[in-house]
Amino acid sequence: MFIRRFCLGLGGALFALAAHAAAVDPFADHNGIVPARADYNGALFLLSYHYPSGLPAPAMPWRSAIHARQISVQNARYYVAALKDTVAKDMHELLQDYDSWDPDRRGWYNDPWLGAQREAIHGLSVAVASVEPALFPRSRLSKPFTTYTVTYYNKTAAQTLGKIWGTSAMSPIVDQASTQYAEGSITVKLAFTTADPSVWPAMEGALVWPAMVTANATTGQFDEPTLHGLRLMQVDVVVKDTQSAPRTGWVFATFVYDRDAREGANGIWDKMVPLGAQWGLDPQVNSAIDPDAPLRESWINPRAPRYAMETLGWGGRLSGPNDHGKNDISFVDDGTRRLVRSAGNTACLSCHGTSQWNANKQGMPSFILPLAPPVGGRGSPYLNSPAPGSVEWLRWFQNRPGNVPMDEGSIAGDFDLALTFRVLPAWQQAMTGNAHALQSLDASGKKIERVGAETE
Repeated sequence: MFIRRFCLGLGGALFALAAHAAAVDPFADHNGIVPARADYNGALFLLSYHYPSGLPAPAMPWRSAIHARQISVQNARYYVAALKDTVAKDMHELLQDYDSWDPDRRGWYNDPWLGAQREAIHGLSVAVASVEPALFPRSRLSKPFTTYTVTYYNKTAAQTLGKIWGTSAMSPIVDQASTQYAEGSITVKLAFTTADPSVWPAMEGALVWPAMVTANATTGQFDEPTLHGLRLMQVDVVVKDTQSAPRTGWVFATFVYDRDAREGANGIWDKMVPLGAQWGLDPQVNSAIDPDAPLRESWINPRAPRYAMETLGWGGRLSGPNDHGKNDISFVDDGTRRLVRSAGNTACLSCHGTSQWNANKQGMPSFILPLAPPVGGRGSPYLNSPAPGSVEWLRWFQNRPGNVPMDEGSIAGDFDLALTFRVLPAWQQAMTGNAHALQSLDASGKKIERVGAETE
């Protein structure tokens, strides 16, 4: 058994492992379930965790693209284009020359502690267990799909991973200083779908990555890991930039696959087109009162492919096909319980704004989607929600800098949702041997049935 001790320091919460009786590997590459070499003879995923420190501020061409002004609906497309160009060479190699991909050489890094969740070929983990066809009526999805993701941090961002995890990752430091990212920090999240063109025409010609899939809502397989081709659907590129986005300090840019886009020198990367960008949550706009009110802190590309427009979040705020921006919700309105299917109830920044850690509660006090305590179990299988537009609902739609938590008594995670939703719970579970509640949930709050060896 592990003995865990929480120590409160002047800067916040310091989590220290006092003793342990079994070996754990926070830097495990994957779950150990590898394909037969006769079926797949390429490179396997290797975790990149030699985090740098003391780096100078990087060049930030995205700022120059908008003439060092604040990002706005009018100039966001130039900002997003510059951000995409910045990572283009690395993404081209990662996506289309994986056998040559060397993340250490390229300066890209991963979170520790997620080995048990990662499949062996590309380090992908289940993001949303089942996305239903009802969300995509216009793009003719005929079967549900599961999404898989993997996240990379650039070397500027990886300095923060080093501050939190050190060299051993056994005793994370989570305080007001350690969780904050430097200007120019970038994370890239790749999102893949189990749906192929036969069930979703939007994926015709999309990049295919082989993966050892443990959950597949398209085929109905949720037991034995199987080699399966996943289609690249979405890429999120997120940057810390308090000059361009002073209210939150971050700009979220989402790119989606467009089968009609032209492929150029950067291959499939050229067919990933902007869905939009978000740098704030437009708290002054109550979209329950006026659903068509214009937004000033989300830009949506009017030329984005049809399927990506179907899953925008509350009031049209930015949310991609992988981002569970629409859900079936249950709420009480004037004493009457209402059940609404495919309701817009989140956005990129509203999810990531819940990134926080409370040592006393051993987790995140608020879920990533607006939730209310269930009343007698009513509302299932819908999400029990505050009434849209209510004071409680609007807690998820406020602009805060990354060092201000959503809930008092917590340490803010600077919009790094992976840290507080996945990585710290995985560390805590490994230390205690007890299942952590968040480890069984996907990003939409649904239960994940995980297959594979657990990190011990």
